[in-house]
Amino acid sequence: MTDYFHWFDLLGIAVFAVSGTLAAWRNHMDGFGVIVLATVTAIGGGTLRDLILDVPVIWMNNNSYFFAIFAAAGATILLVRNRLTIPNNTLQIADAIGLAFFVIMGTQKALDHGTSTMVAIMLGTMSGVCGGMIRDVLCREIPMVFRGELYAFTCIFGGAVYTSLLALHIAPIYAMLAGMASLLLLRLAAIKWQLTIPVFSRNSQELNEP
Repeated sequence: MTDYFHWFDLLGIAVFAVSGTLAAWRNHMDGFGVIVLATVTAIGGGTLRDLILDVPVIWMNNNSYFFAIFAAAGATILLVRNRLTIPNNTLQIADAIGLAFFVIMGTQKALDHGTSTMVAIMLGTMSGVCGGMIRDVLCREIPMVFRGELYAFTCIFGGAVYTSLLALHIAPIYAMLAGMASLLLLRLAAIKWQLTIPVFSRNSQELNEP
């Protein structure tokens, strides 16, 4: 399973690097901006998770993460430069795929270090959303996690599916794939049909100040 974890980690890193590169392209950043945005998007959430777990940060002793970031960013730059248009939802789709990898991998890493199931799901969610939050803040945008469609809820849902299947003694690789698929499908459905969890009515009156 260690090999699976490593390759899933690299895939998640690469996909989030793609989303960071697309955000840099959309905001007309230069080459340095592309690398910075791709890197913080790819490793920001995992770095914060590892600091909280008090374990070595994932990329400190493994250059393969940076190779994955640079390769994904370079491939995305070539694609963008050779296409006239990029669909508006491409960034959201790339972000959703990155979430599917990172949330489940983050949840498993937290479980490996002795956390409870609930804490593991929260740390998995943090792994998925924090890199994108940093990306959006650097782009001076409202982070996706705070926008209308379901976002953090999909991460919690995917983590819950994964940990529930593990508790039922399903083989870890199948539980992992099921957790990723459930998260990704729910997030894509939220994007397509604008699924939300309404809290405040749009027609509610403003609070009267004293």
